[in-house]
Amino acid sequence: MKIDENKVDDTVLALLYLTLHDGALAWKTFDWDSMNRLHEKGFIADPVSKTKSVVLTEKGLQASERLFNQLFSKKQ
Repeated sequence: MKIDENKVDDTVLALLYLTLHDGALAWKTFDWDSMNRLHEKGFIADPVSKTKSVVLTEKGLQASERLFNQLFSKKQ
C-alpha cells in the first residue's frame, strides 16, 4: 500500500490544532517524519528539541484550524 504523505501531514496538522495551548504551542507526540515535513513546509518551528511542545507558525495556525474544521466538524 502506498501512503499519501500529504494526507497524513494534513491530518497531523489538524490534530495539532486539537492540542493547542499557550497560544501557538501544540503537543508534538506525532510521527517524526510527518513533523519534519510540516517543518519543511513552514507550518511549525523545528520540532527537534527536548520540549514536549512545538510552535506553530502563523501559516501553521491558520492551516491547522482550517483542516481541523474541514476534517472533524459536524455538518449542521
